[in-house]
Order: sequence, then C-alpha cells, then structure tokens
Amino acid sequence: MEVNLHSFLEIGKIVNTYGIKGELKVIPLTNSSERYLDLKWAFVGNKDDRLVKYTFEKVKLLQDLVIVKFNEISDMNKAELLKGNFIKVDRDNAIKLPEDAFFICDLIDCEVIDEISGEKLGVIKEILETGSNDVYVIKDENSKEILIPALKSVVRKVSLEEGKMWVILPLGLVD
Repeated sequence: MEVNLHSFLEIGKIVNTYGIKGELKVIPLTNSSERYLDLKWAFVGNKDDRLVKYTFEKVKLLQDLVIVKFNEISDMNKAELLKGNFIKVDRDNAIKLPEDAFFICDLIDCEVIDEISGEKLGVIKEILETGSNDVYVIKDENSKEILIPALKSVVRKVSLEEGKMWVILPLGLVD
C-alpha cells in the first residue's frame, strides 16, 4: 500500500534517550505540548522513511521537552535506535485548527500572489515564528527574498487546494 507522507504531520523530534527504561526526549514541533497527553498512539519515522506505529505508555512534560515512553520500547538500546526520528500523527488525529489557521507544512511551497497587481511574488520557503506573528519567507525565481508578516491585513486569501496565497503588501515592503 502506497502511503502519502504529506498526510502526516510532524509533532516532535526524538533527540535522545531518557533514563534506562526506554524513555525518549522529544522536542515538540507543535504549539501545545499538552497535545501529547491526549495521544494514544503515533507514528515514528524519518523524513522519507516508512512509518512505524507506536502506542504511548507514558508522557511527561518537562520544561521545553516532552518525555515519552512507548509500550513497544523496553530499554535504552531500543530507544537509542529512534534518535533523530520524528513523531507523526495522521491528519485525522491532528489538532483541529481555528478558521483561517493552517499547518506550516501546508503553506510551504504555496505560490504567493499580489492581490492588487496579480503578480506572482514567489513561493513560501520558510515560516519564521517570531512570537507576535509569523513571518513568511518568500523566494522568487531569482532567489530574492521577501519577508511578509502573517497578518489578516496582509494575507487576504489562502487556497491550499490551489497551493496559492493572495496578499496585499504593506507600503515600502518591496522596493
């Protein structure tokens, strides 16, 4: 069976083992680490690897890390094999986003269009999370970068189906 890896969302990166009983240190890649407390299972794999389903035995929130223990991992040696992998959920088990909110992975590679001129400005290549609002890093065909704030006054429409975002650029943003 062919699996579309884009139908999975990365919610954490396993960075190390924790203790000797197979627990893992995870850097959360989600705005809410508490979401781990509600998960019964998740998939683990690399960027392009096959995914393996694991069942959560225990989850502990520890400062900016999440400590997870999977039923299937019983010791540090087995846990060590998962270092560098990502914890992923399928879209059915992803958190529900509010209206006009999007997962970062869905916006990457979206074509950005100036709503007024109809001109293609480039493609979203990165999203910077600054605290107050995200910033979209747009690159045109010459690799010139434009930084666009993710504000409702700027981002007018997003169509994930078309892979497009329409914006109204603030005065002075682009020469």
